[in-house]
Amino acid sequence: MSIIVAAALVFSVIIAIQAGYTVYLMIYTWDQPDAFDAAAAPSTFESPRLSFTVMLPARHEEEVIQETIGRVASANYPAELVEIIVICEAGDTGTISQAQSKIDEIHDRGQKNLRVATFDDRPINKPHGLNVGFAQSNGEVVTIFDAEDEIHPDIFNIVNTVMLREQVRAVQCGVQLMDYDSSWYATLNVLEYYFWFKSRLHFHASAGMIPLGGNTVFFRRELLREVGGWDEHNLTEDADVGIRLSAVAEKVRVVYDDRYVTKEETPPSLGHFVRQRTRWSQGFLQTLAKGEWRKLRTSYQKFLAIYTLAFPMFQASLALYLPLSIWMMLVVRTSVVTALLLLLPGYLLLAHYVISVVGLYEFCAAHDFHPSTTLPLKMAAVYMPYQWVLAYAALRAMFRQLRGENNWEKTKHVGAHRVDRPT
Repeated sequence: MSIIVAAALVFSVIIAIQAGYTVYLMIYTWDQPDAFDAAAAPSTFESPRLSFTVMLPARHEEEVIQETIGRVASANYPAELVEIIVICEAGDTGTISQAQSKIDEIHDRGQKNLRVATFDDRPINKPHGLNVGFAQSNGEVVTIFDAEDEIHPDIFNIVNTVMLREQVRAVQCGVQLMDYDSSWYATLNVLEYYFWFKSRLHFHASAGMIPLGGNTVFFRRELLREVGGWDEHNLTEDADVGIRLSAVAEKVRVVYDDRYVTKEETPPSLGHFVRQRTRWSQGFLQTLAKGEWRKLRTSYQKFLAIYTLAFPMFQASLALYLPLSIWMMLVVRTSVVTALLLLLPGYLLLAHYVISVVGLYEFCAAHDFHPSTTLPLKMAAVYMPYQWVLAYAALRAMFRQLRGENNWEKTKHVGAHRVDRPT
């Protein structure tokens, strides 16, 4: 019994350290006075000079693709400098039809720089589609938006200005889930994005080791050629590209301004949420196994890469530790000091929850939302179930990776984040 207690004690301390580090990353930009300035969007814009290619990879996105095309095409940037390519697998006739119909409508208004690109070879996934679209594109700067994205009209002005003034070749802009009250898990999912893009990515960029987000990231064309485009067998091709850029010491400018975020929705069902998080966790494990992080320049960058990419293992271990923890609480008698140390992860989880509540009110104030007074209590009630869902998804990712399953599990989009959906 003493061996079990000792092992649990060591594990509790390790998990507490990990949880404490995660809390620090959540509040990084608030803790560092210069971080907000470093992340700020420009207050004035340069005249449009750079040309952009927007790639919209879409699969079974009939419900949302038309509005996304329309929003990108109506951005506050010269239309002749924005090329839009909707990328679809050839058999996805529904999405192709909807996209082509919207493109034809825009063509009739005189804006011609839009088209659908299709592919009929494998693998049928996002990174393969991106490589297909990139090969057919012409813009000096290449970016990706997801099929449901609601972009800010000035996003191209922001990136044009940052790239010209700061001479950077990669810019990651903010992405934010918006429908914070649409399901029991939505609030915590929204806040994950909020802290990831507003705080944690700035820490990663300052450390020179950044796993990029999946969209609203902008690359100079020659930079994508230098790193070889997207890995078509990686389920988090965005993080993989970020690691490769970090390995060659490419500076990535992270821009987060609540006004200019790209708006998205939470997965519409728990099943879709689990599949999405499984894909992300498995992609991180793939990137870890791939080993590009070994080319990073410093030991700390390598540690940060391992910590970030191996995070699904921490989540899975929490799921495995829970039954043991409950059993020990009910059966094992220990000293007060040992019991307190075993509770260390719980203290950090409480800190994480409190910071999340503060973040909820900051997020809502930034977007003029008015959360109910009972929402923090609802967050408390679902906080641990949410962690268990994440742990389950991480375990599922590990089993899929061990079995060699690498298929792309699609997340459905319905446009729940759009308050002005077309009638």
